[in-house]
Amino acid sequence: MTTIDILQETYAALSANKVRTSLTMLGIIIGISSVIIMVSIGAGAQSSIESRIQSLGSNLIQIMPGAQRNQGFGVSTARGSARTLTEEDALAISSNISSIRAVAPEISGRYQVVAKGTNTNTSVIGVTSSYPSVRNVQIADGSFVSDQNNSSGAKVAVIGPTVKNDLFGVDAGDVVGQTIRINKLEFKIIGVTVAKGGSGFGNQDDTIYIPLESAEKYLAGNKYMTTISIQATDSKSMTEVQTDVTNLLLERHKISDPALADFSILNQNDIISTASSVTDTFTILLAAVAGISLLVGGIGIMNMMLTTVTERTKEIGLRKAIGAKRRDINIQFLTESVMLTFFGGVIGVIFGWTVSYFISRLGIIQTTVSISSILLSFGVSAVIGIVFGYYPARRASRLNPIDALRYE
Repeated sequence: MTTIDILQETYAALSANKVRTSLTMLGIIIGISSVIIMVSIGAGAQSSIESRIQSLGSNLIQIMPGAQRNQGFGVSTARGSARTLTEEDALAISSNISSIRAVAPEISGRYQVVAKGTNTNTSVIGVTSSYPSVRNVQIADGSFVSDQNNSSGAKVAVIGPTVKNDLFGVDAGDVVGQTIRINKLEFKIIGVTVAKGGSGFGNQDDTIYIPLESAEKYLAGNKYMTTISIQATDSKSMTEVQTDVTNLLLERHKISDPALADFSILNQNDIISTASSVTDTFTILLAAVAGISLLVGGIGIMNMMLTTVTERTKEIGLRKAIGAKRRDINIQFLTESVMLTFFGGVIGVIFGWTVSYFISRLGIIQTTVSISSILLSFGVSAVIGIVFGYYPARRASRLNPIDALRYE
């Protein structure tokens, strides 16, 4: 039999019972589309997490006071709230460590903020002029905290867009020059930051920035830093910078054993790597769950092909009687099985991509459809067609022509 003959016979066999063929393909369609949708959701989640981490700043290293000292299972004590880091530590890092672009010490806390009769509880961070470059903060209106603001301890503030909306309303125009009250003290707004997006306590748009000296004097009442952020020159030097900073702070704090360090350091690359590992596991889990649908679809194909072999027993016997070889019968039924999975795979890919697109477009969750997931789906569908179609095809090719012609 030629290839054209095989394809013509395949079309005739599959179109003879359109309803059964469609229902059999439905299992493959659902399986393929599920794999693509689930993988795209996992990839989109990974991309979203990485972009959120990158939005905190590029090549970022963060030092926080306190460290986890308890052994075994337990809760970290004093991490982030201990008083062990000072502005002098930040100056020492800036002066003695190479391969860094900028250092940004900060003091943060949550305070009640009032303006024109409205109020909100938000994060207030005391910063220096280097903060925007280190933490990737951009200004939409006005200007950011300057060195002069810091040296004079000026009562000025730069607010995020969420704070602006909460205090002045969504339709508020230019609010630069307006005053707000933080902890019953008046601060003049000198700038508004560009929206980054986010929610909860980690929302960078729901933040107010004031001079570091002002935060120390009027809000915190002390000179201990809650975080020191460092921007390395490039991602390759981050590990080296982290090691050098650790050694410097251990020396400054007179600590000989690194295990007893009164600070902890977070490397942005490590955070991204950990987040990627988690989302990769999550994606594999989703794909495995969706893959069960493909397995069910494959079993459906095998059931249909076995039924077809039974229904076409006489046809098989007649073909073998007039000279058809076992190989021809095998190829014929295997081709039918592969065609079922192929067309089911095409429709499944289109449906999966469409659903993923609308999920992302409607803002439900960010999705990313990759070429690899499509190729994987096609590859799996092809394997399913061959594996689950082989047994029915083999069974058909082994039928005795005399017994097949006598079959009722």
